[in-house]
Amino acid sequence: MPPGGKADSPFRGPGGRGPGSRGPRASWADPAYDVREMAGYERDYESIAAKLAETGGAGVAGGRGVTGGREERMQAVVDALWDALADKGVSWVGFYTDQPGEPDDRRLAIGPHRPNPACSPLALHGVCGQTLRFRTARIVDDTENLGDDYIACDPRDRSEIAIPLIDERDVCWGVLDLDSHDVGAFGASDEAGLVRVLRAAGLLPG
Repeated sequence: MPPGGKADSPFRGPGGRGPGSRGPRASWADPAYDVREMAGYERDYESIAAKLAETGGAGVAGGRGVTGGREERMQAVVDALWDALADKGVSWVGFYTDQPGEPDDRRLAIGPHRPNPACSPLALHGVCGQTLRFRTARIVDDTENLGDDYIACDPRDRSEIAIPLIDERDVCWGVLDLDSHDVGAFGASDEAGLVRVLRAAGLLPG
């Protein structure tokens, strides 16, 4: 699918139906983005980010948040998100990291994740691969509409959100991915909240 997609694309991204074009460096100061209400779920990303900033899971340095290497930070985010969202319509959470020396059909390797193993390595044609290539968040309302663009790790999953991880050098080095068994489980507030969590863990520039 081209970066712009079509207006009726199941992706929400550039040219699509949602806020993906704002990217992970936009300002998410509006407190309306802090809680996601979907199908009776409340996803309080502000509290998750605050927990990471205070206790992290990989150590604290003077209140400045999670410390340690990238792998430790990713694990802390996965644990915090899963502990908070496993009963709020999220079926899987995890990271994929870019392997630039690999061919396009093996470019993304799985990183920290919960609760189950998932596909790895991933090709660049799927949701996570397109998130990496086009450097913008992807929100999928219904995976059944994706056709060949969908890589099915769990056939029960029906919606997905993926956030690109772009460092201070402007390199996109990976993707945070969340799945749900519910159709339309993710939206703008999830994108904003996940960006807030990633910044709290030092995985996105502040």
